[in-house]
Amino acid sequence: MDEQPPLSALPTPEENLLALLHARAEADRLRDREQLFSALLESVNAVLWALDWRTQQIIYVSPAYEQIFGRSPSLVLSDYSTWLNNIYPDDLEYAQRTLEQVIEQGAVESREYRIIRADGEIRWLSDKCFVSQRSEAGMPLLVVGIAEDITEKKRMEEELQRLATTDVLTRSSNRRHFFESAQRAFEFAQSEGEPLAFLLLDIDDFKKINDRFGHQMGDQVLQRVAECGAQTTRRGDLFGRIGGEEFALLLPGCDAELALQIGSRLQRAVRQLAVPTTDGPLKVTISQGLAVLREGDTSLDTLYVRADEAMYQAKRQGKDQIVHG
Repeated sequence: MDEQPPLSALPTPEENLLALLHARAEADRLRDREQLFSALLESVNAVLWALDWRTQQIIYVSPAYEQIFGRSPSLVLSDYSTWLNNIYPDDLEYAQRTLEQVIEQGAVESREYRIIRADGEIRWLSDKCFVSQRSEAGMPLLVVGIAEDITEKKRMEEELQRLATTDVLTRSSNRRHFFESAQRAFEFAQSEGEPLAFLLLDIDDFKKINDRFGHQMGDQVLQRVAECGAQTTRRGDLFGRIGGEEFALLLPGCDAELALQIGSRLQRAVRQLAVPTTDGPLKVTISQGLAVLREGDTSLDTLYVRADEAMYQAKRQGKDQIVHG
């Protein structure tokens, strides 16, 4: 027969009660911690996620998934392709390639890509991820990440970039951005033997417009001329305001004949403007000077000087015309 423990070794009712109270207190502490953890997850504006690499199955997403993606977490938990289908098509290859880098390197500090919410809105994510567990053979078992919505940050960056490169009044390139871009285009055209054209244009009798109608009307004229520039140029051309009433147009891959066609189109567009004033519609004209890249040109300044001389020749010859320098 099995020996029974002596009665003195059995816990007393008081000891049983203390053990029960201790167990209940520990359970309460665990429940409180779980509630605190859940509350913290719900307050974080980022998606915490975990991917089983071998099965390609999302095994966890935090509550922010529904807020950021606009979809139920159950969808992505049942099918990993749901996450991939949310990624903006142009960014899908990048997102997959950088995820593979996580497997190779163990971690990627930040990868930025766009997603399309269920309502069609495009949002930017910054996704930090790393390998959490590896098998004995070194193969990854679990990849975890934190995907943060950085859409507002991206919009602010874009706005700062726009302000740094754009003339506030006319929304065309400002002088600094224009000449920095023109210098790069000049160096490329020179090294590759590609044609390049440079147009300078100045609004005729602009001082008279300001003196007669005021600077507010002068600003309207500048804006309307800039609109003509934006509407008549090609993709890849650069149009900018480089000072006062003077604008410049850079035409990569453009010979003299094509540059004259584009300049003439701009000339006609400006000529057709009718800016309303108290004295009736105001007609506007421009004088343009054209220069194209020559074999002996050593700097962008040589193009600029020839275009500038040609523009002033157009002024002397009666304005409202293009002169090829």
